[in-house]
Amino acid sequence: MNETILRFGHPDTLVAEYADWVVLLRPSQPTLGSLVLAAKGEATAFSDLPAEAFAGLQRAIADVEGALGVAVRYEKINYLMLMMVDPNVHFHVIPRYAGERTACGLTIADAGWPKAPALGEAVDLDGDQIRNLVAWLKAAWPA
Repeated sequence: MNETILRFGHPDTLVAEYADWVVLLRPSQPTLGSLVLAAKGEATAFSDLPAEAFAGLQRAIADVEGALGVAVRYEKINYLMLMMVDPNVHFHVIPRYAGERTACGLTIADAGWPKAPALGEAVDLDGDQIRNLVAWLKAAWPA
């Protein structure tokens, strides 16, 4: 796994894995169910991904949206490709909703709704919360 994937807590945060992508629980949650969708390769520019990674992205995104639709009941979803600190290709996937969502004893409001996500107001998860939310999302993941 590349440096970016490891920095986001792999393997503890791993929700799903595909040939060219991993889906990780974002350890800092601006909204409930926030994820990181990260390319497995060493590419540091989106255009440097191999063709098969682009093809596999469709399946990963469909699964992300299906699982978060069931688990979080988001109203909108944001894909942010920030790559300012973590160098390898990845998206921050932020489910958006008015109000709050609750799971595994954790309630998180979308502080930025209906504008840009309030990344600075994210809830930092501890180890137990990460384990519980990963299991919760895996249970919602398409088979």
